[in-house]
Amino acid sequence: MTPNRPAFLDIPPLQSAHGTVQLPGSKSISNRVLLLAGLCSGTTTLAGVLDSDDTRVMLAALQKIGCELERHDISTVTITGIGAQLPPGVAQQSDAPLELFLGNAGTAMRPLTAALAMLGGHFLLTGVPRMYERPIGDLVDGLAQLGCDVQYAGHAGYPPLRIAPRRMQPNPEAQTINVRGDVSSQFLTALLLAAPLAGHALTIQVEGELISKPYIDITLKLMQRFGVAVQRDDETGWQRFTIAVGARYQSPDTLHVEADASSASYFIALGALAADAAQGHCVTVQGVGAESIQGDIRFIEAAGQMGAHITSTADSIRIQRGAWPLRAMDLDCNHIPDAAMTLAVMALYADGPSTLRNIASWRVKETDRIAAMATELRKLGATVEEGADWIRITPPASTENWRAASVHTYDDHRMAMCLSLAAFNAAQVPVRIEDPACVGKTFPAYFQEFFRVCQTDAAHIPVICIDGPSASGKGTLAAALARQLGYHWLDSGALYRITALAAQRAGLALELHNEMAIAVLAATLPVRFDTDEQGEQQVWLGSDNVSADIRTAQAGVDASKVSVLPEVRRALLALQQGFRRLPGLVADGRDMGTVVFAQAPLKVFLTANAEERAQRRYKQLISQGFSANMDDLRADLQARDARDRNRSIAPLQPAPDAMLLDNSAMDIAASVRQVLQWWQGKQPFAAHE
Repeated sequence: MTPNRPAFLDIPPLQSAHGTVQLPGSKSISNRVLLLAGLCSGTTTLAGVLDSDDTRVMLAALQKIGCELERHDISTVTITGIGAQLPPGVAQQSDAPLELFLGNAGTAMRPLTAALAMLGGHFLLTGVPRMYERPIGDLVDGLAQLGCDVQYAGHAGYPPLRIAPRRMQPNPEAQTINVRGDVSSQFLTALLLAAPLAGHALTIQVEGELISKPYIDITLKLMQRFGVAVQRDDETGWQRFTIAVGARYQSPDTLHVEADASSASYFIALGALAADAAQGHCVTVQGVGAESIQGDIRFIEAAGQMGAHITSTADSIRIQRGAWPLRAMDLDCNHIPDAAMTLAVMALYADGPSTLRNIASWRVKETDRIAAMATELRKLGATVEEGADWIRITPPASTENWRAASVHTYDDHRMAMCLSLAAFNAAQVPVRIEDPACVGKTFPAYFQEFFRVCQTDAAHIPVICIDGPSASGKGTLAAALARQLGYHWLDSGALYRITALAAQRAGLALELHNEMAIAVLAATLPVRFDTDEQGEQQVWLGSDNVSADIRTAQAGVDASKVSVLPEVRRALLALQQGFRRLPGLVADGRDMGTVVFAQAPLKVFLTANAEERAQRRYKQLISQGFSANMDDLRADLQARDARDRNRSIAPLQPAPDAMLLDNSAMDIAASVRQVLQWWQGKQPFAAHE
């Protein structure tokens, strides 16, 4: 696990849901249209493109093969295509193939393999270790029938792959090739997308039962948007596809990517579980609706069968709880293979066993999803049976059978998002999601959106308090802990500094006679805390970044002045407590554990000797370009300590149940490890591996 990638996210017991969610663009559509725009003649502006791990590797690959890219914002990109021909000099040297890293993106690896094999040139297609376990042999066999030269650089049948220019065609006028359709629809999609590059008429014959037909339908509709119509044999329906001679991709100029229907499934399920109509609650999903071209939109039908009350427009879905408990079901999921994973977790809340069938494709996804889902649902208390292409889930027999579990996600985004729904369990026990950042593959902001529309009692939301004297490092420690845990962060000391700053900007002297006016100002401060990409703490007052303004020595003195005003402290108390939001909070200050969050499950009193604290403050000020004197800093810290210990309201002192941590000889990493160890000891999960 990388330092900036949290090892786990603890989701407290959740009780209800209400609100509106704007979904990101569809991954399936995004990577298809990115490739089509890259292959066509002309320039295409794509809006609503998903920003995720999978689309980033596709964009990087397109740029490497000669496409011109212009990013307008996070979801809008203009691509000038290569016109079905590699630019001169791209990947022409056999002794130096152009390497394209494709992560774990099947929607990049499979179509790019086919397209590059048709285009010619020398390429090496690589990815993460799991990609090397995902079969691609059927696609390579199909391409071999076209004279393509694709070799395995590792184990036969799996990436990585070496691609060289095509050999001569046995029949340059027309050709029929065969491909299996019962392992992954991505093999057929890849061949269809690459077919116009063949230079002749091409018929693709599917062997076996074609799975995931809706994804092929997406491919066909998008190819048509780029000027290539595919003829589908009406007699067989999904067995024979023909691309006419002379077919060429042409830019549609602009295209908008609709929101991801499979991502909608988590919030449809959320509404079915927790949006109580009797309380006026509903969950509304925007960006996708009844007219979606994505097959996963039919998840609406499945959720409705389980009891969800759903209404839909062309571009929105409104969901409320209907039947409760949900109704058990036995469903052929061929039409919704990805979204069906959400049904597996909904089955935990059903009135009997539910069976999902025709899901063999789960076995060859980011992980073996049948095995993974069975393993993790059992941890939660369910009884699970599995077969080659089916899974049966029997919910926990009673409230007492639900268990607090740390669920593994297998670097699979859908496992993480699906299993978050287990936090609505009847036993009201928390759920730990291991490696939550894996959602970045398709929905980087999933948990932010999830927590934004979920509600629970404040008592369920965990708080870690870090109290201590000035310059003890509590702010640095708290911010680091918040990043590790995926929690919000409250720098209460900064609130007092900001209050003093706002008062002075308003022309209010920091004196007792202005106490009420400063208190009124403090009560509505538009404050937020975050960290930048480098991990530096950032403090905002509305749209103004005041991080530097409040870190001066004078700002500390001013904060101490306002902190002794009783009405100001009372005004800030409610503001501080309002930072207690899902999934949790790390709060640092001088009275977090004694006053503001007196019931917090973990309280830490952090200290260091005066000399060490003065050294830290000196280094901080010098690094920020401020002048400083060690003797003055030492004297100031001692004076502030005395004021804070002796003030009449909330004096600086450890809470009776606080853990004492002297970090005089510890770096921040060691301090974080110690607090995390204490925190783990208070959780109902087994120690995280």
